[in-house]
Amino acid sequence: MASPKLQRGRESRPGACYAITTVIHNRVALFNDPALVRVVADEMNSSLSETCTWVVMPEHVHWLLCLQSTTLSRCVQVFKSRTARAINLARGTTGKVWQAGFYDHQVRNDEDLRLQARFMVPNPVRRGLVARIEEYPHWWCPWICSTEDLIV
Repeated sequence: MASPKLQRGRESRPGACYAITTVIHNRVALFNDPALVRVVADEMNSSLSETCTWVVMPEHVHWLLCLQSTTLSRCVQVFKSRTARAINLARGTTGKVWQAGFYDHQVRNDEDLRLQARFMVPNPVRRGLVARIEEYPHWWCPWICSTEDLIV
């Protein structure tokens, strides 16, 4: 379930890594536009976090990140605010871009980090958008280059 903040009883801390998923308002497929994908990708590489992996689907974003000096809620809030402003400007629109909240999973160790990336990256293949991950342009992961890298 998406939440505007971390689940009850959880706390975020600088240096911790998280897998998050956040969804476009009303699940509109905004990210069929490569220019809007670029807006999101650029912001994911901001100074609030170190990005490990990202996949931008037509109506949602998967993001694997390690916090630097802020909380996860603040990092996601800044990300959504900046990207919403830029997306609305690019589209000549106003109003909501993102649904409230986000799903988060705190990464436990290096193995979990790689498992999360291996779950995120093939999402376009699972959804039937492409046959092989190499055909989908809207993702980045430093240790996955092809479908073969996803096979454990």
